[in-house]
Amino acid sequence: MKLMRCLLLCLCLCAGTARAEENALYVRAVDGLPEDFIFGMDVSSVIALENAGVRFSDRDGTARDLFALLRENGIGWIRVRVWVNPYDEAGHGFGGGNNDLETAIRIGRRAAAEGQRLLVDFHYSDFWADPAKQQAPRAWAGLSLDEKAEALRQYTSDALAALQAAGADVGMVQLGNETNGAMCGERDWDSIARLMNAGASAVRETLPEARICLHFANPENGDAYRSWAGELAQREVDYDIFATSYYPYWHGTLENLTGVLGDIRRQTGKDVMVAETSYAWTLEDGDFSGNTIGEGGSYEHPWAFSVQGQANAVRDVTEAVVNAGGIGVFYWEGAWVPTGGKDWEENHRLWETFGTGWASSYAGVYDPDDAGRYYGGCACDNQAMFDFSARALDSLSVFRLMRTGQDAPIVPEALMDAAVALRAGAALSLPETVEAVMTDNTRAPVGVTWDESAARAIDMNVEGKYTVPGTAAGLSVTCVVTVSSKNYLRNGGFESFDTSMWRATDLGQTAQLYREEKAVDSIEGKAHWHFYSAPANTVRFTLEQDVRDVPAGEYRYEISVMGGDCHGQTVYSYVKINGEEAARCETAFTQWNDWHTAVIDRIRVADGDRVTIGLYVECEGPGAWGKIDDASFR
Repeated sequence: MKLMRCLLLCLCLCAGTARAEENALYVRAVDGLPEDFIFGMDVSSVIALENAGVRFSDRDGTARDLFALLRENGIGWIRVRVWVNPYDEAGHGFGGGNNDLETAIRIGRRAAAEGQRLLVDFHYSDFWADPAKQQAPRAWAGLSLDEKAEALRQYTSDALAALQAAGADVGMVQLGNETNGAMCGERDWDSIARLMNAGASAVRETLPEARICLHFANPENGDAYRSWAGELAQREVDYDIFATSYYPYWHGTLENLTGVLGDIRRQTGKDVMVAETSYAWTLEDGDFSGNTIGEGGSYEHPWAFSVQGQANAVRDVTEAVVNAGGIGVFYWEGAWVPTGGKDWEENHRLWETFGTGWASSYAGVYDPDDAGRYYGGCACDNQAMFDFSARALDSLSVFRLMRTGQDAPIVPEALMDAAVALRAGAALSLPETVEAVMTDNTRAPVGVTWDESAARAIDMNVEGKYTVPGTAAGLSVTCVVTVSSKNYLRNGGFESFDTSMWRATDLGQTAQLYREEKAVDSIEGKAHWHFYSAPANTVRFTLEQDVRDVPAGEYRYEISVMGGDCHGQTVYSYVKINGEEAARCETAFTQWNDWHTAVIDRIRVADGDRVTIGLYVECEGPGAWGKIDDASFR
């Protein structure tokens, strides 16, 4: 299910509810919120945006300095990324704010003028660094590990000295960005630790009062976090804070976040925090360049996509961090709004000229396979805390309101889509209620009226998916009706916890081979079958099910896969009749969210035949991983 169009909160009063002091936002105070808890925001793109003509304003439309506006709303820290050289030989910027050291200095100086401290996020690259990208800067290409460590140490020292000389109040230094087992071109922990300690040495010598932060992603995998913390401890890496990204679309539940951060805090004795989080206030796009979070897609959305939902997300993430004993939360790129323009062509000119998109075409000299092919605008303009005209949203005030709380009417603001799955020939029955998401993020059933003509138009004898529109609480909603023939496989989508009908046989040394719940990695629902192994040549297994009570006839077997790093792979689905292979279909794992469906058609089954379906997977790797879902025998 996905959240439908959201309604901004009513300004009217409800009986027994106190009037909001200045806006319609409902905010519950966070219990136990420390006075010195850090509220920060990454605004790395602000210089590029202002160069392109963006002018920020408060919620009343009065033009304001961005940093003053953030300070007034409780944001005491500013985070800024730093790339070594995000320009080509002709001086054209790579985009993403063109965040070189000079840009960081300008941001740091303006933050200091408002009394805000600076978190300096060294990517140690020329452009974006994340779990999938950890390239060394071009100037460091070909250096030995010793030479690279010295270059990194000197660069860090010089950059921090320049920031300090410019008047920036650097309170925290991040060594690498989302360094999940890789950093600056290195992919083993001995080398990564060497580089981290080189950076730490520079921080301790240049700004001894600044705290050192290490940053990782994917907290939904707590075992990986605990393992990485152990790798750091074993190599005596010098740092103060273990930080994580937390994007609720992909990174697990809040309860898991609290548990994992609490575990790391106890295991390491270090402070913990969220260095990046965000949430969409709308599903609309503001710059003619598609957003990461938009209509469709497979991702979690625990809050409504509205201004109130965005505030609820920040408030609840903060509570999760406080409950783990964490020290702070930074909102990622809360001011990255569109640069305007009436069409794609005009926007493209601004992205290329000022670097206000996520990447320009010039980035291809450094990152030809991604930025060089898919360059464009901002992919998160609908997650900023400003609207598409750079006017502050009510949700910006959540950072200060979390300390006191604020009352407002509790009303429905969004509806959850309904879904009905029926066998062909069955009678259609639509639900009488749908689930409403309330202002305070609680759920409540509300009566729904369906479009009778659309319901009557569904032919229940014809397989397919049909949409019936409806209304509830003054909002629009839809019901997706799926009509299908019987699937003779049990738990074909792995949604049930009981997987006893599936037989997984590990023929190698596959490290992880089990049912997993993660909606963003599933075709439908929340679950799928998962595998992963870090060492090379360890992934080799079969996944089978004996199909029961199959009448004589002709059938079709389908199973879908997606994954990555599956080098040297042999992957195929197969059908066995009475123990002998009757057919097979080759398939492949390519990349995340690129699903491939293996189809074996015209499978003839006679009375009394024993039928087994299966999937064979073998990968050289290393780091091969994959997801298996949506199996059917019809």
